[in-house]
Amino acid sequence: MPLYAYRCTQCGHHFEKIQSFSSEQEMVCPVCQGVLERPLTAPRLHFKGAGFYINDYAAKSAVPANESAPTETKVPATTSDSTSSVPAAVPTPAPHTPPSSVIS
Repeated sequence: MPLYAYRCTQCGHHFEKIQSFSSEQEMVCPVCQGVLERPLTAPRLHFKGAGFYINDYAAKSAVPANESAPTETKVPATTSDSTSSVPAAVPTPAPHTPPSSVIS
């Protein structure tokens, strides 16, 4: 059952009352018989951390969601023979070498 907060608009009296969802809202202040209002309150339940469902109840898989399995990419053949089933070698770029300075 939820706990509702009430505040009197005339005398400022604050109180809380446990009521069911189907109960009628309190309208009269028990101190001065003034009009009551039900102010908004912060929820008492906080979910903190990386995730509630994903960390605790999600199905455990062999590969984590943030790490995907490596995929194979096929390199098209560059030879003139189209019947070759061996892919052509991919050229590897040469390592970067800084220019040498010549001192005379």
